Amino acid sequence: MVGSQKRQQQITKSQKTIIFGSWLGWSLDGYDLVLMLFLIPSISQLFFPSKDPTLSLLAIFGTFTVTLVMRPVGGALFGSFGDKHGRRKAMIITVSGFSTATFVTGFLPTWQTVGILAPILLILLRFAQGMFAGGEWASGAVITMESAPKSMRGFLSGFVQSGYTFGFLIASIVFQIMLSAYPGNSFISEGGWRIMFYTGIIPGFVALFIRFKMNESELWLQKERQKKTERSPLRKVIVGKESRSRFLLALIVMTGLMYAYYTTMGFMPTFLQKYLNIEKHESATIMIAAAISSLIGTIFAGFISQYIGRMTTLTLFASAAIILAIPTLIGLHGSTTLTQRMLFTALLVFVASTAFGPMPSFLSERFPTTIRNSASGFVYNGGLIIGSWSPLIAIHLLSGASQQFIPYALAINIMIGSTIIFIGSRLNPDTRHIDLD
Repeated sequence: MVGSQKRQQQITKSQKTIIFGSWLGWSLDGYDLVLMLFLIPSISQLFFPSKDPTLSLLAIFGTFTVTLVMRPVGGALFGSFGDKHGRRKAMIITVSGFSTATFVTGFLPTWQTVGILAPILLILLRFAQGMFAGGEWASGAVITMESAPKSMRGFLSGFVQSGYTFGFLIASIVFQIMLSAYPGNSFISEGGWRIMFYTGIIPGFVALFIRFKMNESELWLQKERQKKTERSPLRKVIVGKESRSRFLLALIVMTGLMYAYYTTMGFMPTFLQKYLNIEKHESATIMIAAAISSLIGTIFAGFISQYIGRMTTLTLFASAAIILAIPTLIGLHGSTTLTQRMLFTALLVFVASTAFGPMPSFLSERFPTTIRNSASGFVYNGGLIIGSWSPLIAIHLLSGASQQFIPYALAINIMIGSTIIFIGSRLNPDTRHIDLD
């Protein structure tokens, strides 16, 4: 009996390749999106010049939001492809697509060179980026959960999900290096921002190489051999009464998670630079601390979900974020040293942006193999339909705020997202004991 339990907790070489390949692809996705978040304060005038800096900021964030809003489309499209043709094939296509889009962004002409064509090209590339990135998470998360031992699904869920934050961390470090290499205005005038986009192709090649070596999910292969794959998986998700109900309930959770994440980690580089007047170098250092905190928190959330339940974990994190949002932001606003700013930011990020940890396991456990990729990808990215607007709402709240009200304005936005998470976590059941079929 003990030997059997040990075997269930061991991971084979093939499973390790699948897990690492999924984690690396999600890291690349995080790297790309975070590059854009770091560069938004710097390049807004290059693509959307305006005498009003707030309008330029809103315009470039709107372009970023286009990427996020397109992700549900990509999640549905490539999720359906993964259910019909295999998770591995979908992962090869998605990682090739969005790593190429990241690389090409570095070659874009600016408004000064081609006028209105510059933002149009940027928006078109972000459309493509969102499509491919939307399909990335579903296949990677699903193939990992389908290949993982049941007793390790929680931990591996947090690990795979932490890939996004690892990408955030690497982007923070690269940003710091580029600011040192291109100090002051030279970062814009000499093309330092372009080099950051060029670097996106490197992890793309590595992830692609690993994915060619990956095996397909045995659960999916079994359905294919039995000729039980679904011809229209997305339609079944939407039309099926039970699957539609599960989809909508899970969507509440994902909306809250996305809203809270993009108000904290997503908006924090801009908040630090534009509203707290912190220099780029110091902002990058603070975000490195935030990324480390988020990475640890995501793995921790996935790990404890194996013991206390997926939704109970979300309830705890959401409650902590609601309680701590105002105190941490007041502390950050009043901080005078780098260490203080790092600590307050890290604490805020830990409670408000890391409850994603159990989601790969939870969503995989909520849907059967024949529609798992479609349902998981659509739900996960569907949270962005509303959640991705949180930075724009934050800018609106902050634009009219006095200096004393700044921490409260952002805290209100965080509490909105965390409240949605709390509600969703109470409406959805625990799934950690479910066997995947």
